[in-house]
Amino acid sequence: MRLVVDPVACDGHGLCAELLPEAVDLDEWGYPVLPRGPLPPGLLGRAGRAVAACPALALRLVDVEPVARGWGPSAGVTLPGEPVG
Repeated sequence: MRLVVDPVACDGHGLCAELLPEAVDLDEWGYPVLPRGPLPPGLLGRAGRAVAACPALALRLVDVEPVARGWGPSAGVTLPGEPVG
């Protein structure tokens, strides 16, 4: 699992960084900067609490491998930044 943020919904409260400082940094405006890769298994419980506590509902936990869920070149749908073909 990895963390993702909806940049439109995020209001920059910074609660995610307070609850999960090992995985969430804040940029100069107070918006979260998240790791691109999977979270260590030991952080998943706390990451779930950070997601639940987000006042803007902008933080989510998603599967690392979107192809398993019907995304990716084999499904004809690609994610932003994902190579095509």
